[in-house]
Amino acid sequence: MDRWVDIQFDCLPLRSVARWDPPLDASPRLHDFYSRLKQAHLQHGAHNTYYLHNAHCIYRLTNAADVGMLEFEFEGVVITEADDRLTVGSDLRVALVRETCDWLTEPVVAWFRESVQHAVRVEFDRYIQAGDLERTRQRIAQLESLSDQSDGFLGMYL
Repeated sequence: MDRWVDIQFDCLPLRSVARWDPPLDASPRLHDFYSRLKQAHLQHGAHNTYYLHNAHCIYRLTNAADVGMLEFEFEGVVITEADDRLTVGSDLRVALVRETCDWLTEPVVAWFRESVQHAVRVEFDRYIQAGDLERTRQRIAQLESLSDQSDGFLGMYL
């Protein structure tokens, strides 16, 4: 419990999605996921957009592990500026999934739902600064360079 807000997520750059239709034998849950991905792509495009999923945000309002905790799940898109160095927006579905806070009221839940949007933007900027997107950008630049050197042919299965 050394962080004020605990945020975890899996990140999928929308520009890396090659197909928008699920495999024929996909489970209903996977079909739903592909549907949400496709909707995010249609609404926000593929450039400078990242789909966050398998994600949660935990707020601890007291110093006791079993009192005053709010856990939210979220899923959706974060949008960065043109150079992928700063988060400029988000479109997240946020839901309270667990709490240990007897004094919680609906207006407070609504305020925390909005706070999750802001906290995720800050955390995504930290994710960018940690270099994960920079390494991806370097791999893409390397592949483009190899492609340019070989007149667009990289070989089979690449």
